[in-house]
Amino acid sequence: MVARCAHADVGGGFRLWPIFSAAALRRKLLEVLTCGGGGGGAGGGSCRGKNGYRSPQPRPRPRSDRLAELLRAEPSECGDEAEDADAAVKKVEALEELKVVVGALQVGDGDNAGGGNMCRVEAATVVRRKAKDDAGAREMLAMLGAIPPLVAMLDESGGSEEMVAAALYALLNLGIGNDTNKAAIVQAGAVHKMLRIAEGASGDLTEALVANFLCLSALDANKPIIGASGAAPFLVRAFEAAPTTEQARHDALRALLNLSIAPANAPHLLSAGLATSLVAAGRRAVSRAPDAVPAFVDVLNWSDEPGCQEKAAYILMVLAHRSYADRAAMAEAGATSALLELTLVGTALAQKRASRILEILRADKGKQVADAAGIVATMSAPQERGGGGGARQEEADEAGMSNEKRAVRQLVQQSLQSNMRRIVRRARLPQDLAPPSPSPPPPPPRAYLSESTTAGKQRQQRE
Repeated sequence: MVARCAHADVGGGFRLWPIFSAAALRRKLLEVLTCGGGGGGAGGGSCRGKNGYRSPQPRPRPRSDRLAELLRAEPSECGDEAEDADAAVKKVEALEELKVVVGALQVGDGDNAGGGNMCRVEAATVVRRKAKDDAGAREMLAMLGAIPPLVAMLDESGGSEEMVAAALYALLNLGIGNDTNKAAIVQAGAVHKMLRIAEGASGDLTEALVANFLCLSALDANKPIIGASGAAPFLVRAFEAAPTTEQARHDALRALLNLSIAPANAPHLLSAGLATSLVAAGRRAVSRAPDAVPAFVDVLNWSDEPGCQEKAAYILMVLAHRSYADRAAMAEAGATSALLELTLVGTALAQKRASRILEILRADKGKQVADAAGIVATMSAPQERGGGGGARQEEADEAGMSNEKRAVRQLVQQSLQSNMRRIVRRARLPQDLAPPSPSPPPPPPRAYLSESTTAGKQRQQRE
């Protein structure tokens, strides 16, 4: 902007003067740069009257951005609602199907027995399939009332083996992983009905019964009821029976283990012969294992584990009691020296058991030597007629027995001294505490006879 000067110049023309001076322009430019630009009006472009510098405030986001976010969120929310609706529809359909199945179980009490039973067998099969891997289906079926009709199918007159097996497996799947269903099955009277079936059961029915007892006995509240019902003898027979499958034997043993947890079941298990059965089965299993006896003999040397030594000595004592093959395996594994050491430094119980094993091994060894001596004497002794031959035979037998006892005693003494020296070395005691080395055994009697005969012949030649 320019202004016309009121005074003309010399040339009679006009002269233009700026409205603002140079200083005013510089000040105006500084305000524009500092305050972000000036503007007209009351809130104009001057920083005068303001307290310090204020950074510009962030401008609000346009409404169009928020609307776009809401629009983008609408499809996902609508999708979740659709998925929830689909899931609800599926649940309703599954519930209706389970209602139909339970209704099929509850019909056929007497009218149209054949068709009713067939329908119930199919329904029990569906229950078995639905409850196999679905915990929710187990709970829903029990709430709809599937357990009482399934239990009732176990002892119906005229019920086929197929119907009983279908009901047993359906109850088994309903009880797996659900303590409430386990208690409901027992309360419905399934235990006594299963025992009545067990009296003449075989094959698949036995396996199904054993599996149900295993499942039901897992609940602590059911253990005393099952134990008092008389199930222990059936489970013991299932464990011992040869025709039973390996799976059924394992299930029976695990069911017996569950019952043994309750102290009230101990008399029932003992009266059923469980202890004898377990000992016999354990002895057979250990005898069949190729490295079992050497492993137990090695445990006898664990001086820092006295409890393990006692248990190993008991197992070896049981094995040595009735099995010659196990006694031979112990002798081959070097059990004699370990047992002798255990009789010296073991606990009182370990010493008692080790002494018993040594007596069994010594008696077994004595029988072998006596038999061998009897055979040699019979083959080498001249056969004489009359009564003198019998007396001489008895004297020979007594001599053989005495020699055998002397040999066994000497063998035990040598082994004992050897173990004592080893114990002394292990304990790092002075060597003078160790027993002296055994003297060499005297020569046999035949050697003395030959020397005396040779000396007599020499004296005769000199004379």
